Amino acid sequence: MTVDAVFAWLIAPFVGSFLGLVVDRLPVGQPVLLGRSVCDGCGRPLGVRDLVPIVSFLVQRGRARCCGARLPPFYPMIEIAALVVAVWASLVVDGWLLWVTCGLGWTLLVLAWIDLRHFWLPDVLTLPLIPAGLAITYAIGLDRLVGHAIAAALGFGALALIAWGYQHVRGREGLGLGDAKLLAGAGAWLGPAALPSVVLLGAVAGLAAALAMGRRGAKLRPETAIAFGPWLALAFWVVWLHGPVVIG
Repeated sequence: MTVDAVFAWLIAPFVGSFLGLVVDRLPVGQPVLLGRSVCDGCGRPLGVRDLVPIVSFLVQRGRARCCGARLPPFYPMIEIAALVVAVWASLVVDGWLLWVTCGLGWTLLVLAWIDLRHFWLPDVLTLPLIPAGLAITYAIGLDRLVGHAIAAALGFGALALIAWGYQHVRGREGLGLGDAKLLAGAGAWLGPAALPSVVLLGAVAGLAAALAMGRRGAKLRPETAIAFGPWLALAFWVVWLHGPVVIG
């Protein structure tokens, strides 16, 4: 176990707490960096001991210290998810690439959660993935840069074309451009050879999620909206860490 790994594990829950703020505030236009956290039950500002990731929720037994209101499990869940990202990344990479990978994973985590809630992948999070991916590619090997830039364009163009075709045939939106921008980010990070694996794994995961919803009693119709972004983000993450699917 390296020093980088231990430090990443220690700060991950605190990062997760911030990511929770982003998920809560960004879609409704509230400031993310400004403004104190307040109790959902009574509106009182929260103190330091109310904001210790995971620990505060457990010590207070899932209730607000100020008014006794039941606390939603969202924050400990996303704090644990951020920790899982850091642990998973540290098992595969190390050094400066560990921090890059954690940053990618935490960004994809926020995108997935927002899309699950709001069916929206904000440009402020998807678009920076493209130059960031190209910068990392440049740092790893300049000879790959052109291929990754082409992959970013192909990723966006492929899903944008599918979205246009679906809307043209069915008369309604079936795939948002946010998904296309996310796949463009995947292309910038992963290169052209990995894009089919991202789409394949994302589609399989999305289909599995839809089948699971059906088994739990959800009524699935052709017009039922199912977020694709979370599964595309998961596929992006898995392929970044473990490489594309190899058949044969």
